[in-house]
Amino acid sequence: MESVIVAIDGPSGTGKSSTSKAVAAKLGLHYLDTGAQYRAITWWMIGNGVDVTDADAVANAAGKPVIVSGTDPSRPTITVDGVDASGPIRTEEVTSRVSAVSAVPEVRALITELQRGIAREADRGIVVEGRDIGTTVLPDADLKVFLTASPEARAARRSGELKGVDVRATQEALVKRDAADSSRKTSPLAKAGDAVEVDTTELTLDQVIECVVTLVEEKRAAAK
Repeated sequence: MESVIVAIDGPSGTGKSSTSKAVAAKLGLHYLDTGAQYRAITWWMIGNGVDVTDADAVANAAGKPVIVSGTDPSRPTITVDGVDASGPIRTEEVTSRVSAVSAVPEVRALITELQRGIAREADRGIVVEGRDIGTTVLPDADLKVFLTASPEARAARRSGELKGVDVRATQEALVKRDAADSSRKTSPLAKAGDAVEVDTTELTLDQVIECVVTLVEEKRAAAK
């Protein structure tokens, strides 16, 4: 099938990762979770004693870790300096600090170039998910999708993923993360002007996946 680059953006809890992986698998495309890369560099900073609240310290250390992302949607991988980081990057400690690290311009510049390189090398095409893919990383993507959902729905989903986590506390954390990501000066979370918005609040995961697959197929048909 024809190569296609799909950008899927949106805040946490909208079904972004599950949707992106499933769409990539269904269409035979590569897959990239850009948020994992920011989590990976945050995890490295914490483990190496970098004060993540000190933007200068973060900027000076940003080029040190070597981050490698596997793009198989059935088993996406991420390593930092050759060490599997797929588990450690999902801890609450990393989650609470990733916004501060990812707001540093030097970090975003390095990770953005890494992401663009991966997209260029994706011979079959790729689904790239994140917060600034359609606006900054891949502004010329063939299809841009922006997933949304109510804060309540997002918190319930995220709490279900983490098991036993308080829904209200999760919702407050998500709203705080949204504010940080949307207000940062460099590449804020935003919907691209030519993105298709999909509200997932009342949709099942299968319905969201089918919606995005249909959008990709329509884009491919129009390009022929």
